[in-house]
Amino acid sequence: MNTIWIVLPILTLLMFDLGLSLRFEDFGKVFRQPWPVAVALFGQLVLLPAIALGLAWLFRLPPVFFIGLVLIACCPGGSSSNVFSKLAGGDVALSVTLTALSSIITLFTIPFIMSWATRLVGESVGITLPVGNLIKQNLVLMLLPVLLGIGIHYAWPKAAEKMDKILTKLAFPLLLLLITIFYVQHRRTILDNIGILGLCVTVLILVAIGISSLLSRLVKNSPQQRRTVVIEVGMQNAAQAIAIASSPLIFSSEEMAIPAILYSLMMNIVLLTYVGIVRRVKGKGTI
Repeated sequence: MNTIWIVLPILTLLMFDLGLSLRFEDFGKVFRQPWPVAVALFGQLVLLPAIALGLAWLFRLPPVFFIGLVLIACCPGGSSSNVFSKLAGGDVALSVTLTALSSIITLFTIPFIMSWATRLVGESVGITLPVGNLIKQNLVLMLLPVLLGIGIHYAWPKAAEKMDKILTKLAFPLLLLLITIFYVQHRRTILDNIGILGLCVTVLILVAIGISSLLSRLVKNSPQQRRTVVIEVGMQNAAQAIAIASSPLIFSSEEMAIPAILYSLMMNIVLLTYVGIVRRVKGKGTI
């Protein structure tokens, strides 16, 4: 079974659900709360890919995993980040805005960064990136579902609210299903590389959320905003990374998707631990 036929519908549903929860007035937070937005976007769009690049060199990852690690770091925020923000007592509206902004901005940044990374380590071993196909796939799977969701939200708000509640509950189980199927198909390769690659993605998550938390404190974000920034920077859209890696129109490499699979597992462990700690100390303003 080719997992691309599973990940594509999941990714489309996740982006459609994001559109259902969006309001144009949400983007006003960019002007009303510029520092939380700036720190989160810097952490996600600049810091995370830069750290991934450095760790890929440090851990001497083979080209296919090198590119896969940079790929997951380039992707936008995960669709479940607003749920995690709510559990952590964060700013849910800010979380939705950041996920939407990163989803739009990465339509342009992913082709640029991945083209550079592929030329850096991939072309010497036969890995190439058809940039045009990448842009087309992202527009179809990312932008169009979001726009459709926004349209339904404004045309039929009550129906949109009901669909959003259902899809939000389905998001995590669907991603878990994808990871399970992927693991069953590639368990030998995953187990052979889980040591160094698992450590690499864990360090990536911890360093990125640590620095983003520090930056949030430096610009004096509120505790609620800091929690949201940490979660947004740490939670990436693994489904999109898997779709790009395994798509026959782009990299056509399920092995390249393994870093995204491991990242998805570790980000949930790390962020659930973070949420648990926050819920214990919430109200003290220390996190």
